[in-house]
Amino acid sequence: MYAIVRAGGRQEKVSVGDVLIIDKVNGEAGDSIDLTPLLLVDGDTITSDADKLAKVTVKAEVVKPEKGPKITIIKYKNKTGYRKRQGHRQPLTRVKVTAIES
Repeated sequence: MYAIVRAGGRQEKVSVGDVLIIDKVNGEAGDSIDLTPLLLVDGDTITSDADKLAKVTVKAEVVKPEKGPKITIIKYKNKTGYRKRQGHRQPLTRVKVTAIES
């Protein structure tokens, strides 16, 4: 059984035991969160109806907060002496899917 869930602005394919990295969610390590299912596949049965998916819960446990890779932003204008350097690391969260209940 697997599900397609909405996680941090993206769609992810998950099954029980999967560990995935999503955009930052509030919560500390060990906290439980619910992910919104968009599609559920259980053997030959495919569920995509919104009314039936309202009964489906996908539970995940927060493993730890993380940061994404360093991105360097450089702005430069020729002949004016203007240089600007900036960095960014996106805050992320590592979660582990614990249950898919229909």
